[in-house]
Amino acid sequence: MATKRKPINSGKSKLNFRPTNDPTKAEPKGTTPTTTPTSVKEIVTLMILHICRKSIFFDTNLKICVYLGALFAVSLIADVFPIPKSYLSKSSNVFNQYFVKIAWGWNLLLLIPYVLMTSFVYCCGLKERILKHHLVRLAIATFFWWFWTSLFEFIEVRYGRCTARGEQLRWRQSCLKAGHVWNGFDISGHSFILIYGSLILIEEAKSILSWDSIKEHIRLEDHYRTTKDTNINMNPLRSLSDVQLRVLQINYEKFTPYIRGLFVVMTLFQLLWDIMLISTMLYFHKMIEKFVGGACAILTWYFTYRFWYSQTRILPRLPGDGLFRYIKLKSTASALGRKRSSVICGDVPRFMGMPLYGLRTDNGNLSNVQTDDLNR
Repeated sequence: MATKRKPINSGKSKLNFRPTNDPTKAEPKGTTPTTTPTSVKEIVTLMILHICRKSIFFDTNLKICVYLGALFAVSLIADVFPIPKSYLSKSSNVFNQYFVKIAWGWNLLLLIPYVLMTSFVYCCGLKERILKHHLVRLAIATFFWWFWTSLFEFIEVRYGRCTARGEQLRWRQSCLKAGHVWNGFDISGHSFILIYGSLILIEEAKSILSWDSIKEHIRLEDHYRTTKDTNINMNPLRSLSDVQLRVLQINYEKFTPYIRGLFVVMTLFQLLWDIMLISTMLYFHKMIEKFVGGACAILTWYFTYRFWYSQTRILPRLPGDGLFRYIKLKSTASALGRKRSSVICGDVPRFMGMPLYGLRTDNGNLSNVQTDDLNR
């Protein structure tokens, strides 16, 4: 007797996929606008900027340790053992005459337009904020440069002696004019200005960190205000008025090419200051004079950028501190968040640290952990 066969579509379906014609569940559709294609010129520019960032944003704490260690060890070796002469051992070399001796002038020539244009962007053109919060940092740095170099000269003149005796040779100028040597504690102004100038360039250049993200923020915020799309997450530009957003967009497009160019030149000058510092260690001044000059530069940098500008509420502010936050700071909390995300996501494929696809919940939306990872 033949057994009855159950109908194929009877009972509960065992299919493990969702039918495409299910009216109860609709596929989520993206509504954010797509980015414009990147040109070859833009790719080359970004590659150059990436190399410059790797150079100038070398770990500052480690660089300071290298500065102090080299000022002590290399200078001590140069005091004990004769170093072969080279073009850089001559004080008349072109780099010393036209760059090091007027190093602070070169720094200001680069930093004034750079700070002015970058702050004009992230402060949305508010002139009072640009002046009090950012440009004043250069005035403070100039004051400390004048103060320390003047103090170094005063110490040398006040406590120095001429190699020849005579009432008329009690002052350095008359001693040198007579052809004698003035023995004094000549704290190295070159060590000070080269290290202090390098650290100032590094700190002020930090406003370019995550600079390209501003373009994406503007694009998404402009789309949100046009369409009122609720699927777009919170944007750092959300608190700006329509006028401020428009000013930001105009200034960003107008100044970004010049900011990038100045950043590249600043990187080259910072590299030049490091090379000339090595020359100073090898050929000029005594070890203790160079070490004291470098220590004064590092202490001044630490007092201003690591304590005054970041830890107190007294103006000015750090570079990049404007009407919105665009610089992504690395912290322990973010590191723990990434670790937690990696544990939850498991073996999700990634490219340059970003997941290729997100974890989805039952309603088809990205999970909170994955969304935070994408926005980081």
